[in-house]
Amino acid sequence: MTKCRSLIALAATLLLVIPAQAQQQQQQRKPAAPAAKPAAQAPAPAPASDDGDAAYGAFQRGLYVTAFKEATKRAEEKNDPKAMTLLGELYADGLGVPNDDKKAAEWYKLASDRGDREATFALAVFKMTGRAGPRDREDAARLLAAAAKQGHVAANYNLGLLYLEGQLFPQDFKRAAELIRVAAQAGNPEAQYALATFYKEGQGVPKDEREAARLLGAAALAGNTDAEVEYGIALFNGTGVARNEAAAFNYLMRASRKGSPIAQSRLAFMYASGRGVKGDPVQAIRWHLIALAGGSNDQSLEDYMRKQTPETVAAGQQAAKSWIALLTAQREASNRSLEPVPAPVSRPAPAAPPPQR
Repeated sequence: MTKCRSLIALAATLLLVIPAQAQQQQQQRKPAAPAAKPAAQAPAPAPASDDGDAAYGAFQRGLYVTAFKEATKRAEEKNDPKAMTLLGELYADGLGVPNDDKKAAEWYKLASDRGDREATFALAVFKMTGRAGPRDREDAARLLAAAAKQGHVAANYNLGLLYLEGQLFPQDFKRAAELIRVAAQAGNPEAQYALATFYKEGQGVPKDEREAARLLGAAALAGNTDAEVEYGIALFNGTGVARNEAAAFNYLMRASRKGSPIAQSRLAFMYASGRGVKGDPVQAIRWHLIALAGGSNDQSLEDYMRKQTPETVAAGQQAAKSWIALLTAQREASNRSLEPVPAPVSRPAPAAPPPQR
């Protein structure tokens, strides 16, 4: 895979992703939410100017009807953009009021016109995804740029992806890296992973394996699955970071348990070779079969499995059985569903190279 293709694949993840940190804060503010939010929804707005604001106090306690009443009063009496953004949030998610994307967009527009960056980003989400009206990528890009200029983390990240994509704006790796860096420095794991890709490829920034590894490590610690895979491989090979096969095993195990076929295949190799973990042919076969079911095939592991005794192969197959059955059931349920499957926040695992042997 060429450098350009690797970065363009990253641009394909433009889903107006919420930074993981913002998602965690949002969940803390909404303890009684009745349903999970769509992946592309904007984070909950920041509190209004005074600490004792009743609307936000009610919102944080899950008292959405009260929050709606108080926010409406504040918006009408004080023309407060934060209250308007909160009303947009309530209508967008159907919290305390019936879901109404049109009304949500109207409140977001009012708040955005008054300079609220959360509302501007939320409106960009609506425009990009076609909520409350036809999709309008050009207007979404304009709104993203406005929110990014105001320091909105997710807006900077997604605007950077647009520059990487090269459709709405001329493709500009340097500008993309600058924007994504803002989000990475704010602690967004997706942006840290993306910026690491820039440093690995030497596009938009000087090639720097150490900086790439540092960013991968930060994103991996925050739980980004792709970063766990690539940082584990970097640790195994000593690329940009001191070689540590035991630590590599831990990261690859974490990613494997979250369903990454690449991590599962690399884990199988480590069990087969006894590097980073005590050799175990049953576990090697188990993880190889799980990776194979997920779409990742390593011919060397196929050869390894053929050399094992029938008893060992049978034990590995039995160990993988429940995982593969669950994966199969999930696929069948997805195929039977009449509704489209929502796009994941995290993009599919990259085609990372295997550890050096």
